[in-house]
Amino acid sequence: MHVRLGKGAKNRIVYLPNTATSYVSNWLNLRGFKPGPLLCPVNKGGRIQIRAISPDAVLKILKKRARQAGVEHFSPHDFRRTFCSDLLDANVDVFTVQKLAGHTSPVTTAKYDRRGEETKRQAV
Repeated sequence: MHVRLGKGAKNRIVYLPNTATSYVSNWLNLRGFKPGPLLCPVNKGGRIQIRAISPDAVLKILKKRARQAGVEHFSPHDFRRTFCSDLLDANVDVFTVQKLAGHTSPVTTAKYDRRGEETKRQAV
């Protein structure tokens, strides 16, 4: 998927797992294929409005879903942190994770590395 003007106003390609691709495809079939933001508000009448959903609305939706899932402490940045950390845990090199996360520097990506001493010991 091509992301235009994502975090940091950067354009990049985002790769989705097959399950996510089918969800996005189903949403686009409902939303329509007009240019515009992928995530759009749906009014009380169920009509999709082709305009950007506000960051506050996204936050409220995610916090509601977190409560429903029994997650006590949550921030949207947890998705980014988990994405980077899981890739590093799976031994994806830091430069690939950097590019996938859209970081300018691998130093930024390295901050997401939560692997401890055991990983270093096993590497040696």
